[in-house]
Amino acid sequence: MAASRSGRTATRRPADVFLDSLGNPNTVRNYGIGVGKTAERLGESRPLASVADDEIGEVLELLWGSSAVNTWNARRASVLSWLGWCDERGYDGPAVPGWAKRLTPPDSETPARSKTAIDRLIARREAHMREKTLWRMLYETVARAEEILGVNIEELDLAGRRAPVKAKGARSRTRRRGAVREGFVLETVYWDAGAARLLPRLIKGRTRGPVFVTHRKPSPGKVVSTRDVCPDTGLARLSYGQARMLLDEHTALGGEPGTGWDLHEWRHSGLTHLGEGGTSLLMLMAKSRHKKTENVRKYFHPSPEAIAEVTSLLAPGDRRR
Repeated sequence: MAASRSGRTATRRPADVFLDSLGNPNTVRNYGIGVGKTAERLGESRPLASVADDEIGEVLELLWGSSAVNTWNARRASVLSWLGWCDERGYDGPAVPGWAKRLTPPDSETPARSKTAIDRLIARREAHMREKTLWRMLYETVARAEEILGVNIEELDLAGRRAPVKAKGARSRTRRRGAVREGFVLETVYWDAGAARLLPRLIKGRTRGPVFVTHRKPSPGKVVSTRDVCPDTGLARLSYGQARMLLDEHTALGGEPGTGWDLHEWRHSGLTHLGEGGTSLLMLMAKSRHKKTENVRKYFHPSPEAIAEVTSLLAPGDRRR
């Protein structure tokens, strides 16, 4: 690994090692198309550390920018998985840039996974404690992935099963630019017994820093803010891209990258199950922290019995029930 951290590792070497680590022939074949062609286009003998993030995006656009949405997502996911694997193992290298986004297939809707499917996924032996805890927290809090990934240990109220998060579109407390996280109005998310059992095991021995961290320290040349590094272990905060890649690896259909679950499905599934359980529209809004009723109305599924009960309120005044 010393050579990899020095930045002299040629692009082809970590690509081959990554593909060899996958094991399943179908997965190797599916991932090999995206990773192999990307490495070839970048220059197989070129040092991986010399590749910029935008170059990765440009190669993806060049090779698959005009392909079908599912093809783009699959090739992008394979490269995302490869580069995330490289980062975890100390290889200096780029990341898939934010502008090279995963695309939503036409006319598709975010699926709601069943409780059984969710429980089975989280119970898998091969899933790491970090992933199990993250998935359970996303489901029970119905929070956005960026919100949960941004939480630090010292912000957790383990007894109260709650934590403050910087929400999407959070209002700044001041008008100054460059405000730190504490300069924003924070919102509270709540979890239940599942996450409550897993969290103490995940953070055991750590008292501060990011809750969810990578398994390797960031490379010497990588600039990371102090808030995003565990001061006790030196491990960096798990990114959205890495979390998305890990979920895809555990749920991809037939090993085809980009076909697995999406991080947003935890929030969508949690709200759907709450709605099916008879949770009121106002309570759904309070739990999800949506500001507009039209954004949460699709999760509201009152039972026929509940509708009949509320209709009884309109009965004549002399009617007794």
